Parts: sequence; structure tokens; C-alpha cells
Amino acid sequence: MTGVRLTVAARREELLRAAVGQIAARGVTALRISDVASALGVSNALVLYHFATKEKLVAAAFAYAADGDLVRLRALLARRTSATRRLRAALRWYAPTDRSQGWPLWIESWAAALREPGLREVARGLDRQWKAAIAGVIAEGAESGEFRCPDPAAAALRLTALLDGLAVQLTSYRGTVSRARALRWVDDALARELGLEPAELRAHRR
Repeated sequence: MTGVRLTVAARREELLRAAVGQIAARGVTALRISDVASALGVSNALVLYHFATKEKLVAAAFAYAADGDLVRLRALLARRTSATRRLRAALRWYAPTDRSQGWPLWIESWAAALREPGLREVARGLDRQWKAAIAGVIAEGAESGEFRCPDPAAAALRLTALLDGLAVQLTSYRGTVSRARALRWVDDALARELGLEPAELRAHRR
């Protein structure tokens, strides 16, 4: 990589990808600037030139990873189909899988955010965007009469909070609950929030 001259934007993105990978492998606490530099065969000074401190690098890395997830979420919610189908597809995609490395990364960020104000602000802003995107589609479906939901923002908060909690069980305490059972619980919760019977919700296939 050292022989390739990259633009500032391309180099920054390369550093962020490497940081995400190193955080997933080592955790936030153990991460060092030198780990990211070594992964790319560059100097510590180059990493610090772009991000100044480890804290700024970590916050930017989480924002980078989350931006990719937000793009995917918005694509799912923008599909030309019913609001119910879009919501169910988005929540099932959000749920963790046995193969996913994304959730361990986010659980790391929650723990680190307790002590890092910069990361906490990044995490809070991204969380608001997730909830706003879900709430927007719930409001759309309620306004069209597709289902009933008097408070879309509260419904979005409850649904994402349920998924966050299930992610901890599925990721940190493997074997506590199966993914299939967790998805049934998510379907049941979504049906309650939308004023539907679970069978009606499940009729809306992905």
C-alpha cells in the first residue's frame, strides 16, 4: 500500500476501514494507533495526521461503519411496497445473525461511549437517525390507514430497544435465545405496535 498514492479522501476511508477491522478484532480499549498503521503498512504519524487522537479515530470509525448501515436501512425503507413489508424487512435485517460481526462492534461502542464524550455524541446522533427512519415509515403507514399507530416515535424507540437488547443476548450470551425465536418476538412486537394480528404481519413476506 505504501507505493500507492491516494487522495486525502481515499486515504481517510482506507484508515477508517482498517480501524473498524481492528476494533472488531481487538476491542476499543486495546486498540492502538500502531495497530491501524501496521494493518496498512503506514506510519503512526500518517494516522495521527488524519485523526489527531485515538479517540477521534474511534469516533470516526464508528460513524463510518454506521453510515453504511444507514444507507442500507434507507434503501430497504424506500422500496416501492407496503409500509408493513418495509418495516418487517428492515427490522429483520437489523437483527443480529450468528455470522454477523456488526453487533459486537456496536456493543463495543456502547461500552466505550460511557467514558468517551466524542463517541457518545456520535452514537447518540446515529441512534436518532435510525429511530427517525423507522418512525417515518410507521407514520406513513398510519396516515395511509394501512395500520394503526398513535405514536410512531415511541413505537420506533420500543422496537429498536427490543432489538438492541436481543442483540446483547444473541451476541454476548450465545445459546440464551435462538435467532428464530428472537425474530418471532420481533414480529409479535411489530404487530402490537401496528395494531395487527401476528398472522396479518407475517402475511407480508420480505
